[in-house]
Amino acid sequence: MRRIDFTNTQVASSQTARDINRSVVLNLIRRRQPISRADLARVSGLQRSTVSLITEQLIGEKWVVNGPTGRLPRGRRPTFLRLNERRAVLVADLRPAQTTVGVADVNGKILAQEAVPTVAEPWTMAASLSERMCHLMRSHPELVFEGVGISLPGRIDLTTQRLVFAPNLKWPAFDFKGAIERATGMRVELENAANACVIAEVWFERAERLRDFIVVSIAEGVGTGIFLNGQMVTGSNGMAGEFGHVSLDPDGPLCTCGGRGCWEVYASNRAALRYYHESSAAPDGLSFRDLLALAEAGDELALKSLDKMAHAIGKGMRMIAAGVSPEEIVVVGELTRQWHRFGPVIEAELAAGVLVGKPPIARPAEGSMARLRGAVALVLQRHFGPSAPALGSGVPAAREGTAALLQ
Repeated sequence: MRRIDFTNTQVASSQTARDINRSVVLNLIRRRQPISRADLARVSGLQRSTVSLITEQLIGEKWVVNGPTGRLPRGRRPTFLRLNERRAVLVADLRPAQTTVGVADVNGKILAQEAVPTVAEPWTMAASLSERMCHLMRSHPELVFEGVGISLPGRIDLTTQRLVFAPNLKWPAFDFKGAIERATGMRVELENAANACVIAEVWFERAERLRDFIVVSIAEGVGTGIFLNGQMVTGSNGMAGEFGHVSLDPDGPLCTCGGRGCWEVYASNRAALRYYHESSAAPDGLSFRDLLALAEAGDELALKSLDKMAHAIGKGMRMIAAGVSPEEIVVVGELTRQWHRFGPVIEAELAAGVLVGKPPIARPAEGSMARLRGAVALVLQRHFGPSAPALGSGVPAAREGTAALLQ
C-alpha cells in the first residue's frame, strides 16, 4: 500500500514533471543503450518532441553523446544515444586488511584499480586514500569525475553521515567522509558494503526486476543488505540488516562486536580460517584466498573447513527466510568462486529451515566487483533521480581534469 503523507501539501509543478521526464529518459538510455530517440519515445510513452528536447538537454549537459547511426529500409537513419563514458567516479572498497581504490566510468566499468593497506587510524587511512584518489585523477586527465563512492564494513549514521558501527575496523569516532571531501574537493558517498551490493544489483544487474531480495556479504564478517517492496531498508538509525551480529549461541566464540556466538563467528572468512587452524599446523599468515587455493588443489582439511563455513552460512540464512521471506538471497564474497561445490550445501541448509512454501533462491552475485560497482551507483543515483543537478549548476560534485570539455 502506498503511504500518503497528509502533512505535505506541496503540489507538483511543471518543473517537477520536467525533472521526472528527464530522469525517465536518462535512465532508459542508461539501461538500453545504444537507443534511438524514436525507441525512447515508444518505450517511455512520451511525445517525440518531448524526448527530443530532453535528449538535447542531456547532450548539452554532457551526460549523453550521439553514438552510431542505424540503418532502415527507407527514411531518415536514426542516431543512437549512449551515456558519455568520459564521466567517471572514484571508488573504494574498504576492508579491515586491504582497501581497493579505483576509477570507474558511468556504466560501472572499472578503468583502473589498485590496493592499499587499511591502517588502524581512520585519519591516517583517510589521508592515504585521498592521496591515491588524487593520483588517479591526475593519471586520467581526460575524465570528469562526478564524486567519490566508498563501501565499507560498518553502518553510517543517517543524520551525521559518520561511521557509527564498524566492529571489524575498530575505528574510533571520526569524520571520515568530511576528511576525504576536504582532500579531494568532491562530494563523498559512504555506504555499508552489503547495502552497496544491493544498490549494485538494482543499478547494474537483473535485480531491477525484483521487488524483494537480500544481499549476504561474506568477508571478514557477515553483512546483510535488505531490499523489500522495491526499496532499500535502513531502519530508523541505519542499522537494519545486522543479522551477522545476531547471537546463535550465547556461549559461543567471542565476536568483534563484544557479543558471543554471533552468526559471523561461524560463517565468515575468519571462521573458515579458524576451522582450518584448529585442525592443522598451518602458519598464521594464511589468507582466505590461500584457503580457497588449497581447496581447489584438493586439500581435505581446507575442503572440510569451507564446507563447515557453508553449512553455517545456510543455517544463518534461515533467520532471513523466516523473518523477511525474500524472493532471492544474493551471496557476495570470495567463497562464490567455488559456488559449484558449496552453493548446494548453503541451499540445502536454507531449504531445511523454510516454514511454508518454496525457499528463497540462493545465488552468487554477478562478477567479483559488486562492492566497487555499488560505490559507483552511490554517486550516480544522485544525478539520475528526478532532482538531479546538471553540470555547471553550482553543485561541487564534479571535478574536471585537464580536458576542459567532454566530447
